[in-house]
Amino acid sequence: MHRTERGRRATRVIARVQQARRPHRILPAGVAVFAVAGTLAGTLAAMSGHPDHALSAAPAHAAAGTRPLFDLPSAQPSAGNLPVLSGALLTADSRSDASHPAVAPLRHTRQAAVLVVAPSTLPKSFVSAVSRMSGVTSAEQIEAVRMKVNGAYTPVLGVDPSAFRSYAAHPTAASDALWQGVANGGVAVSYTMGKMDKLPLGGTVSLGGQKTEKLRVSAFGTLGVGGVNAVVSDTTARSLGAPSGNALVISAGKGDVNSVLSAVKKAAPRRASVEPLVTETESGSATSGAAGSGVAAGPASSAAINVMLKSAMSRLGMPYVWGAEGPTQFDCSGLVQWSFARAGITMPRVAADQARTGPAVPVSQLSPGDLLFYHTDPTAPGYISHVAIYIGRGWMIQAPEPGKNVEVVPAAFGSEFAGAVRVNPAQAASVASGVA
Repeated sequence: MHRTERGRRATRVIARVQQARRPHRILPAGVAVFAVAGTLAGTLAAMSGHPDHALSAAPAHAAAGTRPLFDLPSAQPSAGNLPVLSGALLTADSRSDASHPAVAPLRHTRQAAVLVVAPSTLPKSFVSAVSRMSGVTSAEQIEAVRMKVNGAYTPVLGVDPSAFRSYAAHPTAASDALWQGVANGGVAVSYTMGKMDKLPLGGTVSLGGQKTEKLRVSAFGTLGVGGVNAVVSDTTARSLGAPSGNALVISAGKGDVNSVLSAVKKAAPRRASVEPLVTETESGSATSGAAGSGVAAGPASSAAINVMLKSAMSRLGMPYVWGAEGPTQFDCSGLVQWSFARAGITMPRVAADQARTGPAVPVSQLSPGDLLFYHTDPTAPGYISHVAIYIGRGWMIQAPEPGKNVEVVPAAFGSEFAGAVRVNPAQAASVASGVA
């Protein structure tokens, strides 16, 4: 899905916690837990060489023992990039003034590894204990809630711009104008949300919590924390009704993510949700933005894949709409979720979570029904923000971008390609339940 989109592990946390806070209120489906501001927790399985070099091995037909479902000629997969998004981080003029002190410059960046979200302010004793834990390199208390941005619910962070910027994706972290705009009382929205939902850079949007305010859109720049589509200052967040300091973003040292995650979960207050923002590989390095996780066992049946593919193909020519889930309008991951649902397979809502629904598949072994994932956001190059469905013979079907319709195009394996996944229905349902 193109929205960092209403959902992801960070989303998982925020929605779950707010449901606990107001159990009588049903939050709209979409982002789900604020998937804990989660960046994709997948690890990149070995591809058969660089994607650009694998083109000669890319299948021109379905996997052995199967026949192509659609009567398509063979296509030469593209080594170019998808024309989904382009450009750089965009900011409106955001100079400081006497009432809004200048934001401190960026001195270094940190890997946001774990997110904790609670229904109310986190106890000082817990925050202090986390800061002293072995493996924790830093921890920053913030606000994390779901709010309406121009009428649509999305995860929003309230932060001290000077302190929090180091946890963001590097291009965003380095933008003085973005963080100054936030400090001045504006809102920075994700690049994909700003472009796909056609929000007015420098204009105003409506943010609604316990009350609603008009805020200036100071910048488009993705945090690189999956599921988070907007960031405001902590003062602004509290004025909109966010509980003060109800969340904690934690950075961990190399090789310490898993142990920190375990320790934080044990110490967390009741009703607080704790989620990893990265996955730690066997080498001890933390990764995010890679496609594929789990084992190869348990792929969807050929009958289910046929139903899914026919369902997707039946949507050809229908318009792309940001956040749309069908049946006649779709964004990229909405098309995937809707098509799999027709085959009885439950999928999570956003591309970054869909990339965790099965093991990675080498380009040379692609079969119809495999999912293709892409990094298309220049302000968060490691974030998975687009998905397409491989349909065989070198073709894929996708919901591309505003102004275009669901289309079949040659599969693309350029520099933006993040990997392919073969969906495991049980794993997909498990991921979906975690972020719903």
